[in-house]
Amino acid sequence: QVQLVESGGGLVQAGGSLRLSCAASGTIFSINTMGWYRQAPGKQRELVADISSGAKTNYADSVKGRFTISRDNTKNTVYLQMNSLKPEDTAVYYCNRGRYDRGTYYPMDDWGKGTLVTVSS
Repeated sequence: QVQLVESGGGLVQAGGSLRLSCAASGTIFSINTMGWYRQAPGKQRELVADISSGAKTNYADSVKGRFTISRDNTKNTVYLQMNSLKPEDTAVYYCNRGRYDRGTYYPMDDWGKGTLVTVSS
């Protein structure tokens, strides 16, 4: 059974930075496509960034240039470095194992419990 555990969330002022981590177990992590989603209060969950097994990355327009997704296969961990944070980045951030279909990321059923990021103005 795949387990994903997120960490690194917290309260930060606008313009600040945070790094989220997601530790995976129960899977051959190095071959997995991974993604970070977020869900703000009253909004749908949205894909923020994804990374292929070959470390090719994609980003939502709203975070492009500010967030960086990366992975360390020796630690079975995927990261999300978030810089220049804005109040609208406030959300619960979730790690996900997914797949690509014709270049589009699709989430599979493996989700972490999430980590809360709050950005104050």
